[in-house]
Amino acid sequence: VQLQASGGGLVQDGGSLRLSCAASGRTFSSYALGWFRQAPGKEREFVAAINWRGRPPYYADFVDGRFTISRDNAKNTVYLQMNSLKPEDTAVYYCAADPRGYYTGSDKMDYWGVGTLVTVSS
Repeated sequence: VQLQASGGGLVQDGGSLRLSCAASGRTFSSYALGWFRQAPGKEREFVAAINWRGRPPYYADFVDGRFTISRDNAKNTVYLQMNSLKPEDTAVYYCAADPRGYYTGSDKMDYWGVGTLVTVSS
């Protein structure tokens, strides 16, 4: 499976972005999918994940209702809608996939895409 994230960019504090991650492979619909991020000088951290069934989604505490993860299996794409962005959301965002179908941790994500940079200005 190959993953390619897109949709990053520069946005002002309080703005919105929608990230997309397109995947190759015929078994995309059976994978758990997740978004992670890494800010400069910090460790990579979990943002959101969605199982193969699509429910329930999982979110990091800092998301606090601002982000929504979704998937379109017909398009082999997972999305991250990000609203009310804050400067501390500035990071490179990565998508990842777990062929086991259920999210059980970042160390179980077998496939990682090239990230997309999100910069939130104050």
